[in-house]
Amino acid sequence: MNEVEIKDNSFLRQFETQVEGKLAKIEYSSQERKVFLTKLVIPEGVTTEGFKEDFIKSVLHHIQEQNQRVVPTSPQIAGFLRKNRQYKEMLPVGIRI
Repeated sequence: MNEVEIKDNSFLRQFETQVEGKLAKIEYSSQERKVFLTKLVIPEGVTTEGFKEDFIKSVLHHIQEQNQRVVPTSPQIAGFLRKNRQYKEMLPVGIRI
């Protein structure tokens, strides 16, 4: 995994990073030790191989360090979690993907 440097912009409620001079973001909302990942925005024309997966992994790692659970409401992030079962323990009890 290539670690992507992310910024938690709590004012806009999004995780951000720069890629090829453009802003990529994952929008979220927080509630009771859970982070709802609601939208993934990758700028058009980004050609960096594997960037999307590395960005999602970096965000999940950040959430894990905060001892919070993740609820993926974005179809792209839910699909990523379906393929990468090692993040299954980050889901709240009763949430299945």
